[in-house]
Amino acid sequence: MSTTFNAFASGAELAEALAERVAAALSAGITARGGASLAVSGGSTPKAFFATLSKHDIDWPKVTVTLVDERFVSPDSDRSNHRLVAENLLQNNAAAAHFVPLYHPAEDVEIAAAEASIETAAIGQPFDVAILGMGGDGHTASFFPGGSRLSEALSPDTPRGVITMTAEGAGEPRLTFTFSALSDARLLVLHIEGDSKKAVLEKAQAEGDETDMPIRAVLRRAASPVEIYWAP
Repeated sequence: MSTTFNAFASGAELAEALAERVAAALSAGITARGGASLAVSGGSTPKAFFATLSKHDIDWPKVTVTLVDERFVSPDSDRSNHRLVAENLLQNNAAAAHFVPLYHPAEDVEIAAAEASIETAAIGQPFDVAILGMGGDGHTASFFPGGSRLSEALSPDTPRGVITMTAEGAGEPRLTFTFSALSDARLLVLHIEGDSKKAVLEKAQAEGDETDMPIRAVLRRAASPVEIYWAP
């Protein structure tokens, strides 16, 4: 699948450009279908982008925001992607958006994943926008090397929805959308920053197994072109 590499001089410039790109895609979705959907990732990298996007003049009540993946922790945890998004994206104009979490206070993570699959099925498919990140080990979403359900998560035969993942590098059990739920987003973005992440990307673009660096599945097999946004 084709990729485009967009490089910026700073994280601030990247945040402005990506926010413009995403705002346009969401507005186009609202015009075409009456609503739009945005799936975002956690971590520290997207904070500036979230803050910038939150101030854009979009018809936010018609936007549904969800997470690419989540830790099995309550929203008040400092490890929660729900909390990260609430504090950084669902502010300013974007406070009017509808948020659909992946975490549910269930007895175990499997029950939470089943509930998340049901709730997120109501979001229009495919996503209008999906923003992926990438770890230093080449994981994206909660597709971790050595993950308990990695092959299932990456298989194109696994239906859309949310499944569980445990892995040595993941910390808590995870909830993650499957590859098939993310790979056909109308706008599919990989947002990375720093020279070390650029080096990881270059390694992922070379020969090697998808299971060693799961971001390779997105770069090689996504149904939509992957737009890479990078700043040092």
